Amino acid sequence: MDKPIGYWVKHLDNLLEDAMGQTLSAYGASRREWQLLHATARDQNATALAPFEGVEEAVQSLTSRGWLADGQLTAEGRATHAAVSEHVTRFRRRITEGVSPQEYLTAVDVLRRMAANAER
Repeated sequence: MDKPIGYWVKHLDNLLEDAMGQTLSAYGASRREWQLLHATARDQNATALAPFEGVEEAVQSLTSRGWLADGQLTAEGRATHAAVSEHVTRFRRRITEGVSPQEYLTAVDVLRRMAANAER
């Protein structure tokens, strides 16, 4: 615990970005493109990703690949989402190894509250 929370949040984000990039490389997709693909599959739209940079580029990329049309997944997009989901699930299991479900929920809740405090 020799470093403050900001260090660990940024460090983890960088590690997640790199690791997800490797996980998604077989599909030529970025983390942001995966997030958009997944959000759309869950009937959320791009506004769910509003805090993040690169969402418009992700929309354009998924649309140009034929995975997204008019804000909805195409048949090819749904098939890609299903295939990529398996890889992402394995990745998430590896990243959260040794972290209980309660610890994970607590960490997310603490970060959510800290973000809310910072937004005030």
